[in-house]
Amino acid sequence: MIDKDTTLAILEASDQRRTERRRFLAMAGGGIAAAGGLAVLSACHSDFPSPAPSPTPTPTPTAITDADVLNFALNLEYLEAQFYLYAVTGAGLASSQLSGTGTQGTVTGGRKVTFTDPAVQAYAIEIAADERTHVQFLRAQLGSSAVAMPSINIDGGSTGAFTAAARAAGVITSAQTFDPYASDENFLLAAFIFEDVGVTAYKGASPLITNKTYLEAAAGILAAEAYHAGLVRTTLYGKGIRTPSLQLIESAGKISDARDSLDGSSDDDQGIASPDGGATSNIVPADANGIAYSRNTNQVLHIVYLNAAAGTASGGFFPNGVNGTIKTAAANP
Repeated sequence: MIDKDTTLAILEASDQRRTERRRFLAMAGGGIAAAGGLAVLSACHSDFPSPAPSPTPTPTPTAITDADVLNFALNLEYLEAQFYLYAVTGAGLASSQLSGTGTQGTVTGGRKVTFTDPAVQAYAIEIAADERTHVQFLRAQLGSSAVAMPSINIDGGSTGAFTAAARAAGVITSAQTFDPYASDENFLLAAFIFEDVGVTAYKGASPLITNKTYLEAAAGILAAEAYHAGLVRTTLYGKGIRTPSLQLIESAGKISDARDSLDGSSDDDQGIASPDGGATSNIVPADANGIAYSRNTNQVLHIVYLNAAAGTASGGFFPNGVNGTIKTAAANP
């Protein structure tokens, strides 16, 4: 078993390798804040005096900036990083990586997994390093406009978000709890909840990003998240085929259905096996053209808040809501 000090050393080495691959993005600097400021100035500029307000003025929607989109992504990266880091080291992000605009929160739950499968442990260590680096990268690019980490619930107890998600999906009964740190298999199912949402969120956000440098960066993170999601799906499917009694394929399918019920009337989310009883894998949740689907920010919020109701602004994995401009889930279509 790899001890905590060795794991931390592996994470640091992984960070160094990833730094070289992402060096080309350093030139982006703090341009996001400047771009956001220019957008506000442009919206405020006019050559004519403003007309007198009507008795019941209708507020003009505030334009979403690149900074708003990347801060929304940063909230999700905080969640993933904390989950994976606690699972592999027993501790989360450094305190220096938590500050920013908005209310800084705390983490509820989280502990080190006693992995029994060396491959799953190795995967977890690598993904933890990636997610921590995603937080570092987004915070560096956003600069002083980066949001603080909001309160996060990654607990597996009776009041934990993972238990609430598993109960809602029918993976466990209303009297049971779901501890994502209890076994390799539970850890993988918990990771499955996050990874597919991350991939679809980045794809859905891509049309909102106007700066090409930031769009390329987001595409790079999307690719990394897609690798993670594919790995989790592959590992779950393999374990499910080899040991049907674990019911991993069925549980993943129930989680997929639960996400689908939260994000609207569309039926896009897919489990890790085809509907033929698991005889065929479904590692890539794609449409008839082999293209992965997208989620908008509204759909993502409904999932992470574990609530499909319009106007939801907190709950689930973010008990006090996320930080930033994009924080309230509107009605699903």
